[in-house]
Amino acid sequence: MNILFLISEVEDIIKTGGLADVGKALPIALQERGHKVIIVLPLYKALSDGVGMATAMPEQVLHVHNQAYHFGVKQLDLHGLDVYFVDHPYFSHNASPYSEEGSSNAQRFAMFSLAALKIARELNFKPDIVHTHDWHTSIANYFIKSNYLQRHTLIDDAAFFASTKTVLTIHNAAFQGVCALSQVPILDAYAHTQVNTDNGYLNLLKTGIVYADRICPVSPSYAKEIQDHIGSHGIADVIHQAPHKVFGILNGCDYSQWDPSTDTLIPHNYSADNLEGKAKCKSALQKQAKLKAQKSIPLFGMVCRATQQKGFGYLMPILSDFLQHRVQLVIMGTGDPVITQELHQIAEKHADRFTFIEAFSPEFAHLIEAGSDFFLMPSEFEPCGLNQMYSLAYGTIPIVREVGGLADTVIDAQYENATGFVFKDPTPLALLNCLRKIVLISQEQPQVIAKMQERGMATRFTWERAAQQYEMVYED
Repeated sequence: MNILFLISEVEDIIKTGGLADVGKALPIALQERGHKVIIVLPLYKALSDGVGMATAMPEQVLHVHNQAYHFGVKQLDLHGLDVYFVDHPYFSHNASPYSEEGSSNAQRFAMFSLAALKIARELNFKPDIVHTHDWHTSIANYFIKSNYLQRHTLIDDAAFFASTKTVLTIHNAAFQGVCALSQVPILDAYAHTQVNTDNGYLNLLKTGIVYADRICPVSPSYAKEIQDHIGSHGIADVIHQAPHKVFGILNGCDYSQWDPSTDTLIPHNYSADNLEGKAKCKSALQKQAKLKAQKSIPLFGMVCRATQQKGFGYLMPILSDFLQHRVQLVIMGTGDPVITQELHQIAEKHADRFTFIEAFSPEFAHLIEAGSDFFLMPSEFEPCGLNQMYSLAYGTIPIVREVGGLADTVIDAQYENATGFVFKDPTPLALLNCLRKIVLISQEQPQVIAKMQERGMATRFTWERAAQQYEMVYED
């Protein structure tokens, strides 16, 4: 199949979060399965020097009701994939990918989506599938499925996208691209009657959902949650219009970067057959975190944004109580200043047991994964999650709440094939009880922990499996 991949981030090119991991890994996996994949990205300011890029075609223009949008098109090769870039001041003049300098994000990404379709036409790349991601590119589904392209004569062949099907992957429904219609001049008055609006405000994600042929949340459990009014972030109303379109597909993990036997960012490599290097990584982590280097103390790690979504609403009320136990804790992250300030205060009171690093370092993130005995992910919601997958691979037992992709990837200690610890209730007490149970088991039943560790390191969530499932959705 021909697959046009519209996404706002791709790892190795531009990355602000986990979306970029999918932007690189899934197209590679699909191309390895014999499909032709073309990625289109905005040419952000950080990329505007164009190093390694070639001019792909003459300047293009979109004429939309008395406005002309001129844009250049650059191209580069990424691991055998053709990546094209829309070069327009909307992106090249903005300080960061999602800043709204001079225009709204809805206007910027609507123009980008139209430009991406124009590029496909100029390349004569007739897509069987246009695969869009989150609110940024979801409006492309509307452009393809409505008569918008024909009304404005934006392509010279009205039938070019006639047989194209659209797939929307939802990575995080909490962000929906809501914007006043008055700030999206690229949409004409007739479009206002076709897109999803509420009191004069456009909702890009809901619009994409309405016009997508298939909707793929990034885990089976998250696919159920977005159909429930409590966990849907307000999109359940449009999901309920066509629930048959929803197929949850779990993201994969890039084990070329997250493998303790080959990881160049950790001081000592190790494997399931020889865990000596993990013990050395624990000592190195304790030393760097200025904690007592003692093998028998259970060491808990956490790497994430300091936000309510990541479970700090459950952790902060019980953190001091937890630190009364014989444990060590290392947290690294940035985010909400109210949370980070309290973390600093608690760390000062319990300096012998808790270190908080308000920063982000890939090297230290890898060391926390490798050197910790347990990894904390008590998320309020987690569409997929990656750190629990990394933790399993590194023999670091994940502690998660039973939500989203966490529920789909970690098997609780109550089961014979357990790989981690899972708590359900969204309360601080539920988390504290779970942590106390872990401390008790690690002291009294170390063999149980060792078995969990062994099973976790044998677990794999590959992009090949994810690509196979997307392929089935495409074919369907």
